[in-house]
Amino acid sequence: MAEIKDTNTNLETKKANFIHAHIEADLAAGKNNNRVHTRFPPEPNGYLHIGHAKSICLNFGLAEKYGGKTNLRFDDTNPSKEETEYVESIMDDVHWLGFDWEDRLFYASDSFPKLHAFAIQLITDGLAYVDDQDAETISAQKGTPQKPGTDSPFRTRSVEENLDLFKRMTAGEFDEGSKVLRAKVDMASPNMHMRDPIIYRIMKAHHHRTGDKWCVYPMYDFAHGQCDYWEGITHSICTLEFEVHRPLYDWFVDQLKDSDYRPRQIEFSRLNLTYTVMSKRKLLELVKDNHVKGWDDPRMPTISGLRRRGYTPESIRNFSDKIGVTKVDGMTDVSLLEFSVREHLNKTAQRVMGVLNPLKVVITNYPEGQVEELSAVNNPEDESMGRRIVPFSREVYIEQDDFMENPPRKFFRLGLDREVRLRYGYLIKCNEVIKDKDGNILELHCTYDPESKGGKSSDGRKVKGVVHWVSAEHAVKSEVRLYDRLFNDETPDAHKDVDFKEFMNPDSLKVLTDCYLEPFVKDAKPLDHFQFERLGYFNLDPDSTSEKPVFNRTVPLRDSWSKTQNK
Repeated sequence: MAEIKDTNTNLETKKANFIHAHIEADLAAGKNNNRVHTRFPPEPNGYLHIGHAKSICLNFGLAEKYGGKTNLRFDDTNPSKEETEYVESIMDDVHWLGFDWEDRLFYASDSFPKLHAFAIQLITDGLAYVDDQDAETISAQKGTPQKPGTDSPFRTRSVEENLDLFKRMTAGEFDEGSKVLRAKVDMASPNMHMRDPIIYRIMKAHHHRTGDKWCVYPMYDFAHGQCDYWEGITHSICTLEFEVHRPLYDWFVDQLKDSDYRPRQIEFSRLNLTYTVMSKRKLLELVKDNHVKGWDDPRMPTISGLRRRGYTPESIRNFSDKIGVTKVDGMTDVSLLEFSVREHLNKTAQRVMGVLNPLKVVITNYPEGQVEELSAVNNPEDESMGRRIVPFSREVYIEQDDFMENPPRKFFRLGLDREVRLRYGYLIKCNEVIKDKDGNILELHCTYDPESKGGKSSDGRKVKGVVHWVSAEHAVKSEVRLYDRLFNDETPDAHKDVDFKEFMNPDSLKVLTDCYLEPFVKDAKPLDHFQFERLGYFNLDPDSTSEKPVFNRTVPLRDSWSKTQNK
């Protein structure tokens, strides 16, 4: 396997990280009655990707480590982008990864009445006001990190006027964009997020849960901290970009809390993966513009795409452990993710033989009509998986690449007048190459050594080459989809003046329609995993039918990509 470039991550999976240190310090101090309560708070505006998987494993893993609890909460505060489909897919993904929120399923929309009441409380306390300016004007008045902002001309409105206007905003009296509710914090703060942030805006959009009940919706920054508080969250684990939001998070909680309890926000670096884009907006663009075949396209970094491609929950959890948790943004090589699934499937995947680019071999001295049953190992890494029967007959398929008519000296597979061993079978020798009128090879005529069953000849001669095969009479004809990385650039979205889609890999999918697999796969169920010997790891796609099985390549047996890129 090529060297894995991952300079910013901790591969010592059992070593405590800085989040553990924070939690253990809180427990030692007796905070929160020695509780640990985390939450995973996705926005239901798209399917989850591998970066979210890291967060899921982290939040649920922390609760498991410290005997605590984890909530699943949908931060559904933007109805224009949210759908029930996304909610259902997220719940499926969390369960598939092996985690359960039990009875702790929440939605920010459950708290809309309480959030609205809290906004009114802020207005009543003189800590919020209605602003009639548009978003562009408000942004300009906020100044720069080096220059203080200037007060809105509406900042001095009376409490009574603000209450009246907010009531009328809630009733749908005003147009979208005409008014917002802002918290009155500090327009001179060095933290731009503290300069009178918007906490409510008018949106006349249908909400996937509350329907058309509301015309005003809370901003994410306003909603998520309060929801943490109401749910009893002790440790709010966020990605690093929320570090500058933390003072605002704490400010809102301070206005609400009536005890010493306060959720503690802790930030960690988000996952950035080579040859991948991790923006939901860009992933949605790929889906809507038909660059891929849906959110679960096996080339997508979505959890559903990885599942369909053949990744296992164990491999993704192990990957999350390997990359660790840091406070430093970095780039993780996708080779580590691919290594993690190889590592797991090597231990667990059923072995079978399959031929993707078939070349027929007729064994001319093998009795016509005879069929033998050969014994094959199901997985050499796990004896408990047992053995299977593989039928052998006069005509078999081998890979086209396993034959050369005039091979070079170091080509150890089949050639004219050369011998190879058929895996689990006999030694065969090629005697004749049958071609069409254009010189294309149609089939090979070979002879076998009847005394060489299992690969050992009676005279002790040895051959270096071993090739896989399937019996032509018994083979299951299948479609095989060879998936590769969706982009051929390490950082496709890091080029300022070039659209990330310009770096899409034209060879990210190759469909082979005339593949032959041993009959063991007949009983396979969707998402069952296999190692096609010498070829890679594959799984049965849900598109399959009994008449037309479809297999997806998860990964090749080895990382050949890095070698290709470094030539």
